[in-house]
Amino acid sequence: MVEVTVPMAIVDFIPVALFFAAAVLLQRDLYPRLGKGPFALLASGSILVLIGGIYKAVWKLLYALSVCDFQALNTAMFPMQAPGFLLVFLGLTALQRDSVLPGPTGALAVAAPAVYDSNILFIAVQVIGYGGIQFCLARLAKAMKKPLAIVLFILAFVFILGMGYLGSAFDDSALMQWVAQGTNILSQGCFFLGVLILHRSGLKNEQAA
Repeated sequence: MVEVTVPMAIVDFIPVALFFAAAVLLQRDLYPRLGKGPFALLASGSILVLIGGIYKAVWKLLYALSVCDFQALNTAMFPMQAPGFLLVFLGLTALQRDSVLPGPTGALAVAAPAVYDSNILFIAVQVIGYGGIQFCLARLAKAMKKPLAIVLFILAFVFILGMGYLGSAFDDSALMQWVAQGTNILSQGCFFLGVLILHRSGLKNEQAA
């Protein structure tokens, strides 16, 4: 059984908060540059990721406090975050030379995970979506000549891959839970700092990459 403590549960809200802060900055800066469709993908995807993260953190807190083991909150994370990251990625593709993935293709890509009951597929979609987000933002950082932001976006993706490896290769001991949480915080921290650099450098007024 997973070893969960109250401090561990509270710390689990940190990467959620970092993602939320980055998503808010992106939506504020990109609203004037994105069409209604791409912005809707960006916003709705961010909401899915945020809710999925909150569900998982709330489950840990309830479990650590011995209130209940509400597994629905735990198992809902991947089915919500995987399509959420993919939606954000699809929204950001509108910044790549003003090209947007066709609507039906995007809809099928997002709907595909829903017909499978396997975390492996959700994890794969999450990696593709999160990697795509970092790729799009790294291109923006390159166009804005912000090499530090590029490095941060690359590190964000590397850390999320590391978290996936930890989840599949190690046990559910308290130590490994802390390592996984630390890796997730590093990933979301790099993501947030990269977005913050672009925000402070005038992303809102930057031309399309």
